[in-house]
Amino acid sequence: MTGQGHKAGAALAIAADVRAGRRSAVSVVTAVIGDIEARDTRFNSVTRILGPAAVAQAEEVDKAVAAGRDPGPLAGVPFGVKDLFDVRGEVTTAGSIVLRDNLPATRDAEVVERLRAAGAVPVATLNMDEFAYGFSTENAHTGTTRNPHDPARLAGGSSGGSAASVAAGLLPFTLGSDTNGSIRVPSSLCGVWGLKPTYGQMPLRGVYPFVASLDVVGPMADTVEDLRAVYGIMAGGLHMGEPDVGDVRVARLGGWFAENISPELAAGIDRVMAHLGHDRVIELPEVARARASAFLISAAEGGNLHLPRLRRRAMQYDPATRGRLMAGAMLPAATFVQAQRFRRWFREHVHAALANADVLVAPTTVGVAPRIDQPSITVNGRTVSARANLGIFTQPISLAGLPVLAAPLAVDGLPQGIQLIGAPGGEAKLFAVATELQRAGLAACRPIEAGYARKDS
Repeated sequence: MTGQGHKAGAALAIAADVRAGRRSAVSVVTAVIGDIEARDTRFNSVTRILGPAAVAQAEEVDKAVAAGRDPGPLAGVPFGVKDLFDVRGEVTTAGSIVLRDNLPATRDAEVVERLRAAGAVPVATLNMDEFAYGFSTENAHTGTTRNPHDPARLAGGSSGGSAASVAAGLLPFTLGSDTNGSIRVPSSLCGVWGLKPTYGQMPLRGVYPFVASLDVVGPMADTVEDLRAVYGIMAGGLHMGEPDVGDVRVARLGGWFAENISPELAAGIDRVMAHLGHDRVIELPEVARARASAFLISAAEGGNLHLPRLRRRAMQYDPATRGRLMAGAMLPAATFVQAQRFRRWFREHVHAALANADVLVAPTTVGVAPRIDQPSITVNGRTVSARANLGIFTQPISLAGLPVLAAPLAVDGLPQGIQLIGAPGGEAKLFAVATELQRAGLAACRPIEAGYARKDS
C-alpha cells in the first residue's frame, strides 16, 4: 500500500478535542473499551480491560477541562500496556500464571505514572510472550495474538499485543519492552511505528525484568507525531529539537543485513535510500557473533533471574519458556563473561561506524509475518523456529545499546518494516528521517479500523 502520506496523530487529535471540549474523555474511553470488547476476539491482543479505573480517571480529566485546569498534553487519550508494566490496583503477570497470585501493584510503573500525569488513560493490559522470552506472542496461558492484517499469521513478539492493538485500530498508542527486538519485530510484522530508545534512558521502575544488560521500554503508535509525543513524556518531558533531514547522514547496513530478506523488502529499502539521496553501504564486523552473544546474555541473565522459582514451580511455566530458561541457568559463568566482553568490543566498533553516519537503515525482519500453523522462517536455506529467530536483525543492534526507530514500509500486501538506527542519544535524528519517510508516503501505519477516531454523537 503506497501513497498514504502524512496524517495527524490520532492520540494528539484526541487530546486536542478533549482539551477544547469537543469530546469528553469519558466518551472516548468508553467507546474504546466497547470497541475492544467487540473486536479483540479476532486478535487476542488484550489480556485485561481496566474499565472502572479507566472511566474514573477519564472523569477526572473532564472535571479538569470543565474547571479550566490544564488536563495535560495527552488529555483523555486511551492507551494499553504490555502486561509487565505495573498498573496500580492490578496484578502484573508478565504473561504467566506463575505470577497471577501476586499482590496487585500499589503504584504505576514510572513511565505509566508519567503518562497518567500527562492526562493519558490506561485502559488495557496487553498480551505477550511469557516473561518476554520470544518473538511471536505464542503463549500457552493467554493464547496466541493474531496479526490484524491476516489473523492466520503471527503478530510477532514479545510485545505482540501492543503492536496488534495499534494495528487493529483499538488503541492509538501502547507501551512495550525491547530486549532483543520485542518492540521492533511486532512493529514490523503488524505495520506500526515503534521506538526502542537508547539503553538506560528510560526508567524501568515497575517493569518486570528480563535481561538487565539489554532491557529497554518504549512506545508504539500509528503516526510519527504520536510516537514522538509519547516518547517525550515517557522520557520525563523531553523536548527534542528535530534537525533538518537534509543534514542527517544516512547509510544502509550491508552484509548480514542484506541477506535472507524478501525481494519486496529489499526493493522498499532501495526506495527509501533513493528518496533520502544516500547510497553508502556500511558493514558491521562479526554480526553473527553479536547475535550469539545477545542470545547467551539473555539466556544466562533470564535463567538466573528465574532459577529460584523454576526449582519450585517449573511445571507452571509455558513449556517453550521453561526449556530456554533452564538451559540458560545452566550456562557456565565463563560463557556469560566472554559474551559480555565481546559485547564491549562490538559496541566500540558499531559506535565507530556511527562516526561516519548518523542513521543506519536495516531490515527489521526477513519478510512478512509467518503463519500461525507454520511458525517458522527461512534463514540461509534452513527452516527455523519463528519464536527464537525472528530477531536475527534486531538482536545484534540490541547488543550495542543503540536507539532504533521501527518504521512500517508502505508496501503492497502484508506489512514489512525497517530499522532506523542511531548513535546513543540520537533519537532526534531518527525522528527527522522517520518524519520525512511518512511525509513522502514511503512509511505508514495502516490500522484496520480506528474505533477511537469516531466523534461523539
